Amino acid sequence: MTVRTGERELAELLREHAGPLFALLLRLSDGDRQRAEDLVQETLVRAWQHPEALAADYESVRPWLFTVGRRLAIDARRARLARPAEVPGVVTESARICADHAERAAAALDVREAVKTLTPEHRDVLLQVYFRGASVAEAAQALGIPPGTVKSRAYYALRALRRVLPGYASDQA
Repeated sequence: MTVRTGERELAELLREHAGPLFALLLRLSDGDRQRAEDLVQETLVRAWQHPEALAADYESVRPWLFTVGRRLAIDARRARLARPAEVPGVVTESARICADHAERAAAALDVREAVKTLTPEHRDVLLQVYFRGASVAEAAQALGIPPGTVKSRAYYALRALRRVLPGYASDQA
């Protein structure tokens, strides 16, 4: 059976050492009163759990309490620094919400159906420029047409897709 510190000893510890312990932990907590109070409480819990430290032949138990409190404050600071800062109302990059697989698949089907409505010439240009990542000059060379024609067909193909695909703003021109 574990021996615990009695209520009377804890009350005496609290009365004698809580003020200076709180002052130390307040400084170590950058003035955060709530955090300092929590650290004082945790320090006293450790004293309650380890009566052998309090029963030692020391002139005062205060250095032991200060050491425990300081170590708890250091651990708490390290734990806070290990987490990213919390910013209310902002979604971090790693927590970005993505559409689920079904929505992406449905969107891909919509795009495929919309591309089928284009003329073969417009489809060929979009395939080269947007799906294969070719430059205008590379697409022109692959398709055997002038670069200006590639630009024109790409423009009109995208304009036609905007009309067919839901969620896109229609052209005003």
